[in-house]
Formats: sequence, C-alpha cells, structure tokens
Amino acid sequence: MTILDKITAQKAIEVAAAKAEASIQDLEKSEFFARKTNSLVANLSAENSTGIIAEHKRKSPSKGIINDQLSVEEVTQGYAQAGAAGLSVLTDTDFFGGNKEDLQKARIANPSTPILRKDFMIDEYQVYEAKAWGADVILLIAACLLPEQIKTLSQKAHELGLEVLLEIHDQEELDRSPLEYVDIVGVNNRNLKNFAENNVNASLILADKIPANVIKISESCISEPETINLLKSAGYRGFLIGETFMKDASPGTKLGEFIAKI
Repeated sequence: MTILDKITAQKAIEVAAAKAEASIQDLEKSEFFARKTNSLVANLSAENSTGIIAEHKRKSPSKGIINDQLSVEEVTQGYAQAGAAGLSVLTDTDFFGGNKEDLQKARIANPSTPILRKDFMIDEYQVYEAKAWGADVILLIAACLLPEQIKTLSQKAHELGLEVLLEIHDQEELDRSPLEYVDIVGVNNRNLKNFAENNVNASLILADKIPANVIKISESCISEPETINLLKSAGYRGFLIGETFMKDASPGTKLGEFIAKI
C-alpha cells in the first residue's frame, strides 16, 4: 500500500465521521458559506502577480515536522504582506498536522486573499466543508480519483462558487482527467505514491501538454528563485511553495526575500 493509499483510506473514515457530526445543511449555515469568494485565477493572471501560492505546512509524511511553532495567522499574514498571490492551508490532520480551524483562522486573518483548501478530496461533502470553512479554491488530486469523480467534484465546486485546482503528476493522469470544470492544472513535481523526486522535471515535461485555456502551476521541489524563472519560461503562471518558506523562523520574511530575487 502506497502512502497515498493510506491517506485516502484514512480520509474515507474521516469523511464518514464528519457526516455523522454535521449535515450539509449545517455546513450551509456557516458564517463563511454565503461570502463572495476571491479568485485565485484572477490573481495569478494579473500582470504584476508574483504567482506564488505560499503554503502553511506543519509537517509532511516525507519530512516529518517542518515548523509547528508559529500560528497560522502569523504565517499566512506574513505571506500575504510579502506579496503571495494566494495561500494554501493544509487541513489534513494525521499526515500533515493541519485542521479545519487553520483554514478558518487564515480566512479571518486574510479576508481578501484567495485561499486553497489543501487536502485529499474524495467526497462531495468535503467540497461543502471547504466552502463552509472559508476556502476559495479546492484541490483535486488525479492520482486518487476516478475521472467521473474529478468531473463530479469539480462541477459541485463551481456550483458553490469555488475554483478548482486539479493536480497531476504525469501524462497518464492528464489524459484521463476531464477538465470541463477545472480552472487550474497543477503539476506536482513529487510523486505522491512514494513522495520521491526533488526536481521540477515533471513540470517541464508536461508544460506543453496542458491545454492553454487553463492556468498551469508547478508544485513542490521549488527552492530557488532561478527555478521560478525557468518555469515561467515554460509557461507556468503559478508556483505552490511551502517547505522552502516554512523551514524558516519567519516564513513571510523568507518569502519576501525570495520574491526580491525573482
């Protein structure tokens, strides 16, 4: 069983427990549910955009604890002030140390900045959760979803006013993924089945394969400003980065220094 298999199996258990605790109707009564969402697509498309989606990430299965000493408010506000085009907040608890409160706190602290709910989405219920917790964008990971699930979940997200980031790793995942309701295609440079690889080769290989009508971003394994310029030359408009900044005692300051070198 791969790490991704373990994560998705655990996610099914979590979703079942969450459904028993709160109905979709309960989620729809959330203070955030009726809010007008912020567009990550618009921010990434802006002429002066840094393109950086900065991530709050306490730990990962491959790296262990990265930084669990700072509040989510401090980290995300620091990112926004430094010039992040968007924020990514992990809500998976067992494997990444996040939770729904992190997303809610980030939302309150950054009312006008687009926020991605970073999690392993396998059920429509989670799309309603994302909306109720204050997200603007959901993540769908092709490696753990069937094509019909991608279409159903992305369509539901659009119905709720959320944008959709579909994450792929290779040509096979791109070819089998319906993109009708997908706004952004992200290439994860790290294979989620084994969390291996430490380069952006996957993004460079797939750059010309992704349809031109969606925004394309590169995720993971980005630690140098020079890499951003390489990816920009290949047509990427966004860059999801977490560990590079979270390893620092002041992630926002680190992001500002990083942007100054691009």
